[in-house]
Amino acid sequence: LELFLSDGVVGMKEAICQSYPKAHFQRCLIHVMCNISAKMRVDDRQKALDEFKQIHTQSNKEMAVQVLHELYQNWEKAYKNVVRDLRQVEPDLST
Repeated sequence: LELFLSDGVVGMKEAICQSYPKAHFQRCLIHVMCNISAKMRVDDRQKALDEFKQIHTQSNKEMAVQVLHELYQNWEKAYKNVVRDLRQVEPDLST
């Protein structure tokens, strides 16, 4: 096994790393988008999700990280907790 996709279930990443030390872990992007949506006003959701989706259309990881950091800048004032949560899982968003 080379790659695991999972939601944010507590302990899942650690269990996978112990059982499959050579495998990579990535957060399920659908679950991440659902989490973003649940914490934003209806009027802001589509714009924020469109920005988030742009991360995964980039041609390389450096550009994807740059787009993600721009998303942080665009939304941090209005949605501090959303940005904080994304920063915590950032390494698992672009495996």
